[in-house]
Amino acid sequence: MARELLNTLFVQTQGAYLRLEGETVKVECDGTIILQTPLHHLGAIIVFGSVMLSPQLMARCASEGRTVAFMSLSGRFLARVVGPVSGNVLLRAQQYEAYASPERCGRIARCIVAGKMHNMRSVLLRAARETSDADKKAELTRSADSIAGYLMELSRTVDVDEVRGYEGQATADYFAAFDLMILAQRTHFKFASRNRRPPRDRVNALLSFIYALLLSDCVAAAEGVGLDPQLGYLHSIRSGRPALGLDLMEEFRPVLADRLVLNLINRQQIKPEHFDVRPGNAVLLNEEGRKIVLAAYQRRKQTEVEHPLLKSKTPLGLVPHLQARILARHLRGDLRDYVPYYPR
Repeated sequence: MARELLNTLFVQTQGAYLRLEGETVKVECDGTIILQTPLHHLGAIIVFGSVMLSPQLMARCASEGRTVAFMSLSGRFLARVVGPVSGNVLLRAQQYEAYASPERCGRIARCIVAGKMHNMRSVLLRAARETSDADKKAELTRSADSIAGYLMELSRTVDVDEVRGYEGQATADYFAAFDLMILAQRTHFKFASRNRRPPRDRVNALLSFIYALLLSDCVAAAEGVGLDPQLGYLHSIRSGRPALGLDLMEEFRPVLADRLVLNLINRQQIKPEHFDVRPGNAVLLNEEGRKIVLAAYQRRKQTEVEHPLLKSKTPLGLVPHLQARILARHLRGDLRDYVPYYPR
Protein backbone atom coordinates (compact mmCIF):
# COMPACT_ATOMS: atom_id res chain seq x y z
CA MET A 1 0.00 0.00 0.00
CA ALA A 2 1.08 3.61 -0.41
CA ARG A 3 3.26 4.81 2.44
CA GLU A 4 2.14 8.43 2.20
CA LEU A 5 0.02 9.62 5.11
CA LEU A 6 -2.35 12.09 3.53
CA ASN A 7 -3.37 15.14 5.52
CA THR A 8 -6.66 15.58 7.30
CA LEU A 9 -8.28 19.00 6.97
CA PHE A 10 -10.00 19.97 10.23
CA VAL A 11 -12.39 22.94 10.01
CA GLN A 12 -14.02 24.40 13.10
CA THR A 13 -14.58 28.05 12.10
CA GLN A 14 -18.30 28.47 12.58
CA GLY A 15 -20.09 29.58 9.42
CA ALA A 16 -17.26 28.40 7.16
CA TYR A 17 -18.09 27.04 3.70
CA LEU A 18 -15.91 24.57 1.80
CA ARG A 19 -16.14 24.31 -1.96
CA LEU A 20 -14.27 22.76 -4.84
CA GLU A 21 -12.52 25.04 -7.30
CA GLY A 22 -10.69 23.13 -9.99
CA GLU A 23 -8.44 20.71 -8.11
CA THR A 24 -8.33 22.73 -4.91
CA VAL A 25 -10.49 23.04 -1.82
CA LYS A 26 -11.37 26.59 -0.76
CA VAL A 27 -12.45 27.39 2.78
CA GLU A 28 -14.36 30.67 3.01
CA CYS A 29 -16.07 32.57 5.81
CA ASP A 30 -17.90 35.90 5.53
CA GLY A 31 -16.59 36.35 1.99
CA THR A 32 -12.94 35.85 3.03
CA ILE A 33 -10.79 32.95 1.86
CA ILE A 34 -9.35 31.33 4.98
CA LEU A 35 -7.49 28.50 3.27
CA GLN A 36 -6.92 27.00 -0.16
CA THR A 37 -5.26 23.61 -0.55
CA PRO A 38 -4.88 21.00 -3.32
CA LEU A 39 -7.49 18.25 -3.02
CA HIS A 40 -4.95 15.52 -3.76
CA HIS A 41 -3.06 16.43 -0.56
CA LEU A 42 -6.08 15.50 1.55
CA GLY A 43 -7.06 12.09 2.79
CA ALA A 44 -10.01 13.32 4.83
CA ILE A 45 -12.04 16.39 5.76
CA ILE A 46 -13.50 16.64 9.26
CA VAL A 47 -15.73 19.57 10.21
CA PHE A 48 -17.06 20.66 13.60
CA GLY A 49 -20.33 22.38 14.34
CA SER A 50 -21.91 24.76 11.82
CA VAL A 51 -19.64 24.21 8.81
CA MET A 52 -20.96 23.52 5.30
CA LEU A 53 -19.56 21.75 2.24
CA SER A 54 -20.66 22.17 -1.35
CA PRO A 55 -22.42 19.20 -2.98
CA GLN A 56 -19.68 19.08 -5.63
CA LEU A 57 -16.94 18.74 -3.01
CA MET A 58 -18.82 16.04 -1.10
CA ALA A 59 -19.51 14.10 -4.31
CA ARG A 60 -15.87 14.29 -5.40
CA CYS A 61 -14.60 13.12 -2.01
CA ALA A 62 -17.10 10.26 -1.90
CA SER A 63 -16.25 9.08 -5.41
CA GLU A 64 -12.50 9.11 -4.68
CA GLY A 65 -12.71 7.49 -1.25
CA ARG A 66 -11.85 10.55 0.83
CA THR A 67 -13.49 10.63 4.23
CA VAL A 68 -15.85 13.52 4.99
CA ALA A 69 -16.99 13.45 8.62
CA PHE A 70 -19.23 15.77 10.60
CA MET A 71 -18.65 16.27 14.33
CA SER A 72 -20.41 18.30 16.98
CA LEU A 73 -18.43 21.13 18.59
CA SER A 74 -17.62 18.78 21.47
CA GLY A 75 -16.14 16.20 19.07
CA ARG A 76 -19.07 13.78 19.06
CA PHE A 77 -19.35 11.92 15.77
CA LEU A 78 -22.48 12.84 13.81
CA ALA A 79 -22.21 11.53 10.25
CA ARG A 80 -19.93 10.53 7.40
CA VAL A 81 -20.31 10.98 3.65
CA VAL A 82 -19.65 7.75 1.79
CA GLY A 83 -19.87 6.70 -1.84
CA PRO A 84 -21.23 3.44 -3.25
CA VAL A 85 -20.38 0.31 -1.27
CA SER A 86 -17.08 -1.02 -2.55
CA GLY A 87 -14.74 -3.87 -1.77
CA ASN A 88 -14.88 -7.57 -2.39
CA VAL A 89 -18.37 -8.83 -1.52
CA LEU A 90 -16.79 -12.19 -0.68
CA LEU A 91 -14.76 -10.51 2.09
CA ARG A 92 -17.93 -9.15 3.67
CA ALA A 93 -19.51 -12.59 3.40
CA GLN A 94 -16.51 -14.01 5.28
CA GLN A 95 -16.85 -11.23 7.86
CA TYR A 96 -20.48 -12.19 8.48
CA GLU A 97 -19.61 -15.89 8.55
CA ALA A 98 -16.98 -15.30 11.25
CA TYR A 99 -19.49 -13.32 13.30
CA ALA A 100 -21.98 -16.20 13.08
CA SER A 101 -19.42 -18.60 14.61
CA PRO A 102 -19.19 -18.08 18.41
CA GLU A 103 -15.71 -19.64 18.49
CA ARG A 104 -14.27 -17.49 15.67
CA CYS A 105 -16.00 -14.37 16.98
CA GLY A 106 -14.54 -15.02 20.43
CA ARG A 107 -11.03 -15.59 19.08
CA ILE A 108 -11.05 -12.29 17.17
CA ALA A 109 -12.43 -10.43 20.20
CA ARG A 110 -9.78 -12.05 22.40
CA CYS A 111 -6.97 -10.88 20.10
CA ILE A 112 -8.34 -7.32 20.05
CA VAL A 113 -8.54 -7.20 23.84
CA ALA A 114 -5.07 -8.75 24.20
CA GLY A 115 -3.66 -5.92 22.08
CA LYS A 116 -5.45 -3.33 24.20
CA MET A 117 -4.22 -4.91 27.45
CA HIS A 118 -0.61 -5.02 26.20
CA ASN A 119 -0.79 -1.36 25.27
CA MET A 120 -2.37 -0.33 28.58
CA ARG A 121 0.46 -2.14 30.40
CA SER A 122 2.98 -0.36 28.18
CA VAL A 123 1.59 3.05 29.14
CA LEU A 124 1.59 2.18 32.85
CA LEU A 125 5.11 0.68 32.84
CA ARG A 126 6.48 3.64 30.91
CA ALA A 127 5.03 5.99 33.53
CA ALA A 128 6.48 3.80 36.30
CA ARG A 129 9.95 4.01 34.75
CA GLU A 130 9.77 7.76 34.38
CA THR A 131 8.58 8.65 37.89
CA SER A 132 10.95 9.24 40.80
CA ASP A 133 8.15 8.80 43.36
CA ALA A 134 8.53 5.33 44.91
CA ASP A 135 4.87 5.09 45.92
CA LYS A 136 3.63 6.02 42.46
CA LYS A 137 6.08 3.60 40.87
CA ALA A 138 4.82 0.78 43.06
CA GLU A 139 1.15 1.56 42.39
CA LEU A 140 1.65 1.84 38.62
CA THR A 141 3.60 -1.43 38.61
CA ARG A 142 0.84 -3.15 40.61
CA SER A 143 -1.75 -2.00 38.08
CA ALA A 144 0.41 -3.28 35.21
CA ASP A 145 0.84 -6.63 36.99
CA SER A 146 -2.92 -6.84 37.51
CA ILE A 147 -3.49 -6.40 33.78
CA ALA A 148 -0.86 -9.08 33.11
CA GLY A 149 -2.97 -11.42 35.23
CA TYR A 150 -6.05 -10.65 33.15
CA LEU A 151 -4.00 -11.38 30.03
CA MET A 152 -3.23 -14.85 31.36
CA GLU A 153 -6.91 -15.48 32.10
CA LEU A 154 -7.88 -14.08 28.70
CA SER A 155 -5.70 -16.63 26.90
CA ARG A 156 -7.83 -19.46 28.29
CA THR A 157 -11.19 -18.41 26.84
CA VAL A 158 -12.89 -17.69 23.53
CA ASP A 159 -16.26 -16.90 25.10
CA VAL A 160 -17.15 -13.35 23.99
CA ASP A 161 -18.90 -12.47 27.25
CA GLU A 162 -15.87 -13.60 29.28
CA VAL A 163 -13.55 -11.67 26.96
CA ARG A 164 -15.66 -8.54 27.53
CA GLY A 165 -15.54 -9.15 31.26
CA TYR A 166 -11.73 -9.31 31.35
CA GLU A 167 -11.54 -6.23 29.15
CA GLY A 168 -13.79 -4.33 31.53
CA GLN A 169 -11.78 -5.35 34.61
CA ALA A 170 -8.45 -4.47 33.01
CA THR A 171 -9.74 -1.11 31.80
CA ALA A 172 -11.09 -0.32 35.28
CA ASP A 173 -7.68 -1.05 36.85
CA TYR A 174 -5.96 1.03 34.18
CA PHE A 175 -8.14 4.09 34.71
CA ALA A 176 -7.88 3.68 38.50
CA ALA A 177 -4.16 4.43 38.05
CA PHE A 178 -4.57 7.07 35.34
CA ASP A 179 -4.46 10.01 37.75
CA LEU A 180 -0.99 8.91 38.89
CA MET A 181 0.32 9.61 35.39
CA ILE A 182 -0.83 13.25 35.46
CA LEU A 183 2.25 15.12 36.67
CA ALA A 184 1.44 18.77 35.99
CA GLN A 185 -1.53 21.09 36.57
CA ARG A 186 -2.97 18.53 38.99
CA THR A 187 -5.36 20.98 40.62
CA HIS A 188 -7.15 21.61 37.32
CA PHE A 189 -6.68 18.18 35.73
CA LYS A 190 -7.74 15.81 38.48
CA PHE A 191 -8.99 12.45 37.21
CA ALA A 192 -11.27 10.34 39.41
CA SER A 193 -12.95 8.00 36.93
CA ARG A 194 -13.92 7.70 33.28
CA ASN A 195 -17.15 9.53 32.50
CA ARG A 196 -18.78 10.72 29.27
CA ARG A 197 -22.02 11.84 27.63
CA PRO A 198 -21.23 14.46 28.74
CA PRO A 199 -17.70 14.49 30.18
CA ARG A 200 -17.68 16.16 33.60
CA ASP A 201 -14.02 17.12 33.93
CA ARG A 202 -11.20 18.35 31.71
CA VAL A 203 -9.37 15.01 31.42
CA ASN A 204 -12.50 13.18 30.32
CA ALA A 205 -13.29 15.99 27.88
CA LEU A 206 -9.87 15.44 26.26
CA LEU A 207 -10.27 11.66 26.18
CA SER A 208 -13.73 11.82 24.62
CA PHE A 209 -12.70 14.35 21.99
CA ILE A 210 -9.65 12.37 20.85
CA TYR A 211 -11.53 9.06 20.97
CA ALA A 212 -14.09 10.56 18.56
CA LEU A 213 -11.30 11.49 16.13
CA LEU A 214 -9.74 8.04 16.45
CA LEU A 215 -13.07 6.30 15.85
CA SER A 216 -13.56 8.23 12.62
CA ASP A 217 -10.12 7.07 11.45
CA CYS A 218 -10.87 3.44 12.36
CA VAL A 219 -14.24 3.44 10.59
CA ALA A 220 -12.50 4.82 7.49
CA ALA A 221 -9.85 2.08 7.79
CA ALA A 222 -12.51 -0.66 7.88
CA GLU A 223 -14.37 0.78 4.92
CA GLY A 224 -11.11 1.25 3.02
CA VAL A 225 -10.50 -2.51 2.79
CA GLY A 226 -14.14 -3.37 2.06
CA LEU A 227 -15.24 -4.45 5.55
CA ASP A 228 -18.61 -3.56 7.03
CA PRO A 229 -17.85 -1.11 9.89
CA GLN A 230 -21.22 -1.88 11.53
CA LEU A 231 -20.46 -5.55 12.23
CA GLY A 232 -17.89 -6.11 14.99
CA TYR A 233 -16.76 -8.98 17.18
CA LEU A 234 -15.99 -7.45 20.57
CA HIS A 235 -18.65 -4.74 20.55
CA SER A 236 -22.25 -5.85 20.27
CA ILE A 237 -24.07 -4.73 17.15
CA ARG A 238 -26.97 -2.32 17.06
CA SER A 239 -28.43 -0.02 14.47
CA GLY A 240 -26.18 2.94 13.70
CA ARG A 241 -23.28 1.73 15.84
CA PRO A 242 -19.91 1.28 14.05
CA ALA A 243 -19.08 -1.86 16.03
CA LEU A 244 -16.08 -2.87 13.92
CA GLY A 245 -14.69 0.68 14.05
CA LEU A 246 -14.98 0.49 17.84
CA ASP A 247 -13.23 -2.90 17.78
CA LEU A 248 -10.32 -1.59 15.75
CA MET A 249 -9.83 1.47 17.93
CA GLU A 250 -9.48 -0.49 21.19
CA GLU A 251 -5.81 -1.33 20.75
CA PHE A 252 -5.06 2.29 19.78
CA ARG A 253 -6.75 4.00 22.72
CA PRO A 254 -3.71 3.70 25.05
CA VAL A 255 -0.88 4.31 22.58
CA LEU A 256 -2.43 6.99 20.38
CA ALA A 257 -5.14 8.73 22.42
CA ASP A 258 -4.27 8.27 26.11
CA ARG A 259 -0.58 9.05 25.73
CA LEU A 260 -1.49 12.14 23.73
CA VAL A 261 -3.80 13.31 26.53
CA LEU A 262 -1.08 12.81 29.13
CA ASN A 263 1.51 14.63 27.00
CA LEU A 264 -0.79 17.60 26.41
CA ILE A 265 -1.42 17.98 30.14
CA ASN A 266 2.06 17.19 31.46
CA ARG A 267 3.79 19.46 28.94
CA GLN A 268 1.19 22.14 29.69
CA GLN A 269 0.27 22.49 26.04
CA ILE A 270 -3.37 22.38 27.08
CA LYS A 271 -4.50 24.55 30.00
CA PRO A 272 -7.64 25.13 32.09
CA GLU A 273 -8.65 28.15 30.02
CA HIS A 274 -9.02 25.89 26.96
CA PHE A 275 -12.25 24.41 28.39
CA ASP A 276 -15.79 25.68 28.94
CA VAL A 277 -18.37 24.45 31.43
CA ARG A 278 -21.79 24.06 29.84
CA PRO A 279 -25.26 23.53 31.39
CA GLY A 280 -25.50 20.23 33.24
CA ASN A 281 -21.85 20.50 34.35
CA ALA A 282 -20.63 19.32 30.95
CA VAL A 283 -16.98 20.21 30.39
CA LEU A 284 -15.98 20.70 26.75
CA LEU A 285 -12.99 22.00 24.84
CA ASN A 286 -13.45 25.54 23.50
CA GLU A 287 -12.34 26.65 20.04
CA GLU A 288 -8.75 27.43 21.05
CA GLY A 289 -8.49 24.12 22.91
CA ARG A 290 -9.76 22.17 19.92
CA LYS A 291 -7.15 23.84 17.69
CA ILE A 292 -4.36 22.74 20.02
CA VAL A 293 -5.64 19.18 20.29
CA LEU A 294 -6.26 18.77 16.56
CA ALA A 295 -2.74 19.96 15.73
CA ALA A 296 -1.25 17.62 18.34
CA TYR A 297 -3.33 14.70 17.08
CA GLN A 298 -2.04 15.23 13.54
CA ARG A 299 1.56 15.37 14.79
CA ARG A 300 1.03 12.20 16.80
CA LYS A 301 -0.24 10.39 13.71
CA GLN A 302 2.93 11.39 11.85
CA THR A 303 5.15 9.64 14.44
CA GLU A 304 7.13 6.81 12.87
CA VAL A 305 6.65 3.44 14.61
CA GLU A 306 7.82 -0.07 13.80
CA HIS A 307 4.99 -2.43 13.03
CA PRO A 308 5.75 -5.70 14.89
CA LEU A 309 4.20 -7.96 12.25
CA LEU A 310 5.38 -6.18 9.12
CA LYS A 311 8.84 -5.41 10.59
CA SER A 312 8.96 -1.98 8.99
CA LYS A 313 8.52 1.62 10.07
CA THR A 314 5.27 3.40 9.27
CA PRO A 315 3.45 6.53 10.45
CA LEU A 316 1.26 5.73 13.45
CA GLY A 317 -1.71 7.23 11.59
CA LEU A 318 -1.49 4.47 8.98
CA VAL A 319 -1.49 1.62 11.48
CA PRO A 320 -5.33 1.42 11.78
CA HIS A 321 -5.42 0.90 8.00
CA LEU A 322 -2.76 -1.80 8.27
CA GLN A 323 -4.70 -3.49 11.06
CA ALA A 324 -7.87 -3.48 8.96
CA ARG A 325 -5.90 -5.24 6.22
CA ILE A 326 -4.55 -7.77 8.71
CA LEU A 327 -8.09 -8.49 9.89
CA ALA A 328 -9.18 -8.92 6.27
CA ARG A 329 -6.33 -11.40 5.72
CA HIS A 330 -7.44 -13.39 8.75
CA LEU A 331 -11.05 -13.45 7.56
CA ARG A 332 -9.91 -14.71 4.15
CA GLY A 333 -7.95 -17.51 5.84
CA ASP A 334 -4.45 -16.17 5.09
CA LEU A 335 -3.65 -15.75 8.82
CA ARG A 336 -4.63 -18.19 11.55
CA ASP A 337 -5.49 -15.38 13.98
CA TYR A 338 -5.94 -11.63 13.90
CA VAL A 339 -2.64 -10.08 15.04
CA PRO A 340 -3.23 -6.89 17.05
CA TYR A 341 -0.86 -3.93 17.09
CA TYR A 342 1.29 -3.45 20.14
CA PRO A 343 4.92 -2.29 20.20
CA ARG A 344 7.25 -5.06 21.35
